[in-house]
Amino acid sequence: MEKLTGELKILSEEEKEGLDLARISEDEKAEGKRKLYIESYGCQMNFSDSEIVASILRKEGFATTSNKDEAELILLNTCSIRDNAEQKVRNRLQILNSTKKGKPNVKIGVLGCMAERLKTKLLEEEKMVDMVVGPDSYRDLPNLISDVEDGQKAVNVFLSREETYADITPVRLGTNGVTAFISIMRGCDNMCSFCVVPYTRGRERSREPKTIVQEAQDLFDKGYREVTLLGQNVDSFKWKNENGKIETNFAQLLEMVAQVHPDLRVRFSTSHPKDITDDVLYTIKKYENICNYIHLPAQSGSSRILELMNRTYDREWYIQKIDRIREILGEDCAISHDLITGFCTETEEDHEDTLSLMDYVQFDYGYMFYYSERPGTPAAKKLEDDIDLETKKRRLAEIIEKQRGHSMIRNERLLGTVQKALVEGFSKRSEDFLQGRIDDNKVVIFPKENFKKGEYVYVKIEECTTATLKGTAVITEMA
Repeated sequence: MEKLTGELKILSEEEKEGLDLARISEDEKAEGKRKLYIESYGCQMNFSDSEIVASILRKEGFATTSNKDEAELILLNTCSIRDNAEQKVRNRLQILNSTKKGKPNVKIGVLGCMAERLKTKLLEEEKMVDMVVGPDSYRDLPNLISDVEDGQKAVNVFLSREETYADITPVRLGTNGVTAFISIMRGCDNMCSFCVVPYTRGRERSREPKTIVQEAQDLFDKGYREVTLLGQNVDSFKWKNENGKIETNFAQLLEMVAQVHPDLRVRFSTSHPKDITDDVLYTIKKYENICNYIHLPAQSGSSRILELMNRTYDREWYIQKIDRIREILGEDCAISHDLITGFCTETEEDHEDTLSLMDYVQFDYGYMFYYSERPGTPAAKKLEDDIDLETKKRRLAEIIEKQRGHSMIRNERLLGTVQKALVEGFSKRSEDFLQGRIDDNKVVIFPKENFKKGEYVYVKIEECTTATLKGTAVITEMA
């Protein structure tokens, strides 16, 4: 668990085994079709993008496989947000290239953020791939594949101001058939000094609301019972008419999706603290099927560091937003965070500010990292990465330990309560138990009995650890 170089959410026992693993495409019926293998790394947006890629290539005669050895086309959908994420993909490419020897028909491509950032190195200098495709260029994949098959190297990393893939129905990869992602917008305008996303994914643009609602309805009709609305910053979603006037904001979109059906749970990620509004909070309160959970990245508890990060808010402003969430949604609303420790010039006082912010909020869980300088970002250009690795690791360990304590406190609040869980499948440890997710995004394990995946089950919480809830079903309600 203490991998101090990567993502460190306080995970349930059920989720730990999947930490740092890629999401792999599943097996489709493939008679007479070419085989496509996709590994997806990083954020939920990447997983969603891979589903769009699979949909585009299905029309070109490809079917996905979970076995790279039988694939003609191998695609890695990559993340560039931290150095260790890039190194993981580089190592994977070396392995794939060694297995490619003797198979001249096999082609390897890199998609996503790392593709845009390292196109020249990957294609020309290191010669690790045949094709490099940026996140706004997936429609061009058929042409790029044709170029590669003709013996050329292929690249398209053009960043669009319009592309949202709104008209493409994603092929759900590795899905449990119960939960699904819906991408509602692409890109980011926030320009945080440590982040590469604006440079690898471009500027913000939002999907037409009716296409989002249609996708949610289609998923519900197919048996899905939970959707997560995705965007680098969902709260800045805005759909404008031809005159440039905003017709639909995020609060309104959230309500539209909630109205698809009362049995369709709605989540969203990620919120930027400067943009989440009271209207969003009141919409969550209004609809029982909008989950009482908000992921609200803080990044630091120090106002000085937040200014260097260009987060556009300070410590006091963030605390006021937390207070407002508690005032409108109550103490039971789960709140999670992102925190970066060891950012440029961070002092022990700054670090203590982060720990004290955690004490004030008592987050339910979080994603914690030490700072990894990313080439091309404002921080890399203007600031010195002057905190030594030992100090970064020590501070991160203290943050993790603090979060463990708060996670236990928040979980203990649920002991003796009855929570509505959506069954996602078997527990990874035993098929005698089921795994479900409750309203505040926590996983609960309970005896299987006669319950099935996709059902809502009322579970009395009887035990907890820092990361896992356990209980017994008391009432059921078919979804």
